Amino acid sequence: MRKALEIIESFCDYPPSLAQYMVRPVLSNQKMNSYLKEIASLCEITKKLTFHIAKYTFATTITLSNGVPIETVSKMLGHLDIRTTQHYAKLLDNRMSLDMETLIAKMGWL
Repeated sequence: MRKALEIIESFCDYPPSLAQYMVRPVLSNQKMNSYLKEIASLCEITKKLTFHIAKYTFATTITLSNGVPIETVSKMLGHLDIRTTQHYAKLLDNRMSLDMETLIAKMGWL
């Protein structure tokens, strides 16, 4: 996590990032996939990594499954329509259980 924050901080004064109001410069999917392939090779990861897989993992494993509201995730992913983000949320069956447990605890049931 610390390394990821260092990378993000390294772009804080980068003119293309500032001009686009982005944390990091936005690259093409092709260029991003090329970088991910190189990173996977250096880390001896045999699974094919793509920008799409990274985006999906971020949406499901990191944000939605940790309670980040779907509206926030939708904005972070750059979706114009929340229905696009809801596709990711449908795949999280355990999310409903966690939400119900939270509700039960808040309401003092059981």
